[in-house]
Amino acid sequence: MAPMIETTNLTKRYGELMALSNLNLTIEQGQCFGFIGPNGAGKTTSIKILATLLKPTWGEAKVDGLSVGPVNARQVRSIIGYVPDYFGSYDDMVVQEYLAFFAASYGITGDQRKQVIGDVLDLTDLAYKSDAEVNSLSRGMQQRLSVARVLLHDPKVLLLDEPASGLDPRARIEMRELLKELHLMGKTILISSHILLELADLCDVVGVMEQGELKFTGTMQEILDRAQQTGGGAVLTVGVAQRQAQAAALLKTLAGVAQVEPTKTGQLKVSFAEPAADAAPGPPPAAAVAQALVEGGFALTRLDEQQVNLETAFMRLTKGLVQ
Repeated sequence: MAPMIETTNLTKRYGELMALSNLNLTIEQGQCFGFIGPNGAGKTTSIKILATLLKPTWGEAKVDGLSVGPVNARQVRSIIGYVPDYFGSYDDMVVQEYLAFFAASYGITGDQRKQVIGDVLDLTDLAYKSDAEVNSLSRGMQQRLSVARVLLHDPKVLLLDEPASGLDPRARIEMRELLKELHLMGKTILISSHILLELADLCDVVGVMEQGELKFTGTMQEILDRAQQTGGGAVLTVGVAQRQAQAAALLKTLAGVAQVEPTKTGQLKVSFAEPAADAAPGPPPAAAVAQALVEGGFALTRLDEQQVNLETAFMRLTKGLVQ
């Protein structure tokens, strides 16, 4: 089966500025792919090219086997649903009118239009707002209405550019649950976001972008494993029953320990330096700490190793650079 989204050396230049550089990306049917990266990394540029709104400088993008470009633009647009990172509508337009306008644009008429509008309002939990003015809706409701709009023609692919941007916590949760439901319905989803933990909960595959390049791609576990290997050494939280200052002094003498500092909760944070590539293998940091404290006569009450999460991975795998 051919990939639903595929790019080959996709590049976009603005004069000397390289907004997107040789993007090679494959997204399978039914997959949810998450773009993460700082502002200016090339995420929006990639999505706009796939949405037929931006012409690449060179390279190729395909959606459902169709080359994205002027020749196939109408066909590609019938396959995709694009939600930009901003919301716009005409003044004094109510929700039903807003959806009817876009349904007509897709050639949906008569009783079918009424049925489809009702279906997408139910799916996005906006049926009770069908007669409300669009501009009176909260930011979260407007974002759900944007999703309802792109579902009118039942697209195979959803391109979502920061759909949770600016939402309050409740609205973000509602948006995430809606996207999970669409994923379960078999939609292929490409989503960019700065809310990294939400991507961890939603996406099958994540791509890390920086300075217009796709730096890493893989499953969530593969990204976390890569970050564990790439960035610094272990970080431990250590608790002792008494003599914390003496315990800290002892831990500072251990091989590989870079820093020992007290925490607000009364424990010690022990940071190890990343071992050199040619260093001889030694005991795991947690084992070395436990052995030193027990042999030193300290009663150990806590010993946890900090796990790498997606936010930690993001900080380790990117440098915060933009074009």
